[in-house]
Amino acid sequence: MSVVTIASQQVDVNEEGYLTDASQWNEEVAKAIAKEEEVELTEKHFELLNFLRKQSEDGVDITIRKVGKSGIVDIKGFYTLFPKKPLKKSSRIAGIPKPSSCV
Repeated sequence: MSVVTIASQQVDVNEEGYLTDASQWNEEVAKAIAKEEEVELTEKHFELLNFLRKQSEDGVDITIRKVGKSGIVDIKGFYTLFPKKPLKKSSRIAGIPKPSSCV
């Protein structure tokens, strides 16, 4: 575990850059991580990020299929919002652990 500065805040991250303390997350941190991931956040992104955070808080194992059934976006829309590795990118930006379904 390392401490890094993201959006002028000291946050704890693991070796893959995922926050290890979800309480350190806020929209400014999300925007800074999104910039690293080359994603420009919109309201739809934040709607999905908040969904992911809630699922993580509730102990739900997050999968692409569950995101597709969220009612926020379908799977194609998920890939549009977070190109290439949508679950990895969105989880990192949401400040939650990398889902177990990600390699």
